[in-house]
Amino acid sequence: MKLPSRPQDKIIIALDVPDTDGALRLLDSLGEAPSLCKIGLELFTAEGPNVVKAIKSRGSAVFLDLKFHDIPNTVAHAVRSAAGLGVAMTTLHASGGPVMMEAAAKAALKEGGDLLLLAVTVLTSMDAEQLASTGIDVDPETQVLRLAGLAHQSGIGGIVCSPKEIGTARASFGEGLRIVTPGVRPSWAAAGDQKRVMTPQDAVQAGADWLVIGRPITAADQPKEAYARVIAELS
Repeated sequence: MKLPSRPQDKIIIALDVPDTDGALRLLDSLGEAPSLCKIGLELFTAEGPNVVKAIKSRGSAVFLDLKFHDIPNTVAHAVRSAAGLGVAMTTLHASGGPVMMEAAAKAALKEGGDLLLLAVTVLTSMDAEQLASTGIDVDPETQVLRLAGLAHQSGIGGIVCSPKEIGTARASFGEGLRIVTPGVRPSWAAAGDQKRVMTPQDAVQAGADWLVIGRPITAADQPKEAYARVIAELS
């Protein structure tokens, strides 16, 4: 997948809505069709593949964020299905391990498309205390780098990490891994349930390739103006 060239191409709009009609209304409220839109668990579970087709018909590429985490064979087949839908990106949990990720990478390669696989490292809602409660007694940055290394060795093209780990991930892996970053919050927006956040401009300067942004734009009183404001900050 080609790297973004314009400021607006770096933004992935999170369509965290319950149905296709809501997603299309949200797109209409933005004016210009975003380069990339994220379809997550809520929307895809409700509407299935048809919502992917609907978003693509509006001129936006799709980031299918389903975070696959299962036995290698099951994840490989899921990746093939995602490739068949023509999505640009999809996610799997790096904590599924190298064998699972290798199977996914081989499946994507076999399809011969331009699907970018992204390994989710540590969710942006997690902090050191939350990690410790799951038996992982290291800080988030250490765990992110560990899982990013496994992803890189397994043939995965990119990672998802919080803004706080962008710099160290980029320093460790250079351009060998694409970096997609949720938990991005403009200085004028509330952090919500995100623990490790950064402004869009700071995240790009740290080395992020794409920024996932939802509520600061989609829940704004004037989504089009909020979207334009974020683009201006990146210009």
